[in-house]
Amino acid sequence: MSQLIDSDESTPLLRDDASSDDGKDADYKSRWRSIRIMYFTMFLSSVGFTIVITSIWPYLQKIDRGADASFLGWVVAAYSLGQMVASPLFGLWSNHRPRREPLACSLLINVGANVYYALVALPLAGNRYHMLAARALVGFGAGNVAVVRSYVAGATSLKERTNAMANMSACQALGFILGPALQAALSFIGETGVAVGGGGLRLNMYTSPALLAALLGVLNILLVMLVLREHFVDDEGRHLCAINYESEDQVELQEAEGDIDPIAVLTSNLLFFVIMFIFAVFETIATPLSMDMFAWARTEAVLYNGIILCAIGFESIAVFLVVKVVAKRVGDRPVLLGGLSIIFCGFFVLLPWGDQYPLLQWEDIKNNSVVNQTFSSPLSITPIAPGASNGTVGPRGCPLAQSWCQYTPSIHLGQFVSADVLIGAGYAACNVMSYTLYSKILGPKPQGVYMGWLTASGSGARTLGPVFVSNVYTRLGPRWAFSVMCGLVAAGVALLAALYRRLVPFSVRHRRARDT
Repeated sequence: MSQLIDSDESTPLLRDDASSDDGKDADYKSRWRSIRIMYFTMFLSSVGFTIVITSIWPYLQKIDRGADASFLGWVVAAYSLGQMVASPLFGLWSNHRPRREPLACSLLINVGANVYYALVALPLAGNRYHMLAARALVGFGAGNVAVVRSYVAGATSLKERTNAMANMSACQALGFILGPALQAALSFIGETGVAVGGGGLRLNMYTSPALLAALLGVLNILLVMLVLREHFVDDEGRHLCAINYESEDQVELQEAEGDIDPIAVLTSNLLFFVIMFIFAVFETIATPLSMDMFAWARTEAVLYNGIILCAIGFESIAVFLVVKVVAKRVGDRPVLLGGLSIIFCGFFVLLPWGDQYPLLQWEDIKNNSVVNQTFSSPLSITPIAPGASNGTVGPRGCPLAQSWCQYTPSIHLGQFVSADVLIGAGYAACNVMSYTLYSKILGPKPQGVYMGWLTASGSGARTLGPVFVSNVYTRLGPRWAFSVMCGLVAAGVALLAALYRRLVPFSVRHRRARDT
């Protein structure tokens, strides 16, 4: 078995040893086949989220003109709030029952929620609240991430785990690529689209991604029910019998000696909170920031941000490949520290500088009776005329309702793209290392509930992040928003440095204790 484990260290991305040697035993092949189903589940979960993320803001504006950027924060946060509530519940369920049960249930909820999202334009009133509820239900279904992570952690040996977690994060990144790419492709359907049936539903650039996500969810349910099998192995890769493993052929799982380090668990959750908060802020603000700073119309913002997010996904895959090699040489903790440092640089680059200012929306200027008083300052501010839209839908430029538009320097496209590259690379490294290190800290203990808490921690960050950035950005502007983010990342680096020696694998910690 040690030979099997060692060979996995050189396994290429998204490929396992079971696919390369027909002599492997049936349990080994079944284990890796099931792990690949978890990879695919993570991939489809990522597609289901990112396929609509760039169009939420223009869709919200279309179905409810009274909605502002602050409400957008609540809509984006609703997904993570639902996931935060569901993750510990699904994790607890998976600790005591076959994991296909919580997986199938969560996927069924996700399918229904995506169909609901496609229908939120139909009610005559309260459309924004229907969107809020739909996104919360989609997030509740996405609580299965805790089950997926705990399954892979329990089905891999200690030596296999970094590779397996990196592969799963790569699948997540592939979904991150394909989701925005599909949204960008479907944006050519347009806002009007085509009528479907007689109920008023229209297949357009906003509804078609959600319906496609629902279809992929049905496919995922079939794979989980028909292919997935329960597997649990110890740190050496030997098959064991877990509570939710129904076969009687395996050795009964013995309780691991020693306790999990609560300080390491808490620190890991706090660091993961910071990491997910960072990315929640980044994904929430990208569309409104680009519309304000670059005067992109709604359709342009959906298309261009979809392309940018797609490129970041490709970048993430490259980072995962590098991380797998670097982590073997220097360890998990230095990679995590380096990722946080890169993220800090990304937000620092995004701070507005210079003496150029955003273009302002023409309608706001025309209807503002105090505009001459507002522009009495020597700043050079140019309004966008109605004819500048070139036939695109919706207003362009920075709205006067955001008073900071009049005195905050604009962020240049080069800054925006550079920050995207840095934050995307840093986040990819931090994401895979935080999960990998956390699973090693937990050791051979059942990880369903612990992974549920970690996912809940990340979901809490993705709940608070959009609300924070949408309100701070709307009221104070990007300088304040991104300065606070720099401070938060610096605090994360300080926390990691202070407790660096506590963040070690379960077996290493207890070996140290025995040696002393």
